[in-house]
Amino acid sequence: MEYGSIEREIHVDATPEVVYEVVTTPEHLREWWPDDADLEPVPGATGTVSFGDSSTPNAQVVPLTVVEADPPRRFSFRWVYEDLAVATPTNSLLVTFELVPSGTGTLLRLTETGFREKGWEAAVLEAHYRDHVSGWDYFLPRLVEYVARLVSTR
Repeated sequence: MEYGSIEREIHVDATPEVVYEVVTTPEHLREWWPDDADLEPVPGATGTVSFGDSSTPNAQVVPLTVVEADPPRRFSFRWVYEDLAVATPTNSLLVTFELVPSGTGTLLRLTETGFREKGWEAAVLEAHYRDHVSGWDYFLPRLVEYVARLVSTR
């Protein structure tokens, strides 16, 4: 296995505008992905996503930097880099959400790249890659379920 990129496609029963909002705003992100999120969806903005109870030392707070915000088509950010560092192609992973109209809904294409570029030793690379694969396989269906609940209440 090359551990170069993760690619997923999933259909969401909502317009690209709704899906874009769900993948870019903290109040929506918290409903399907991290336990907490603090970010502004504008290029160059920095923020964090947090997994676990932030009042405990076990919480994992991950910095991120928004790379591209093109509503309602594309949103990307770099993450998994050292605190206080500036995210670059060699020290971070790049996550891109591409939103394509599909019938009455949206085809969401997720790509995460940069695993090999981080220079991790082989076992570390494999562990991170597998962790992210299982993470996206868990969280993307939650996004679909959350959007279904969201649009049913609008």
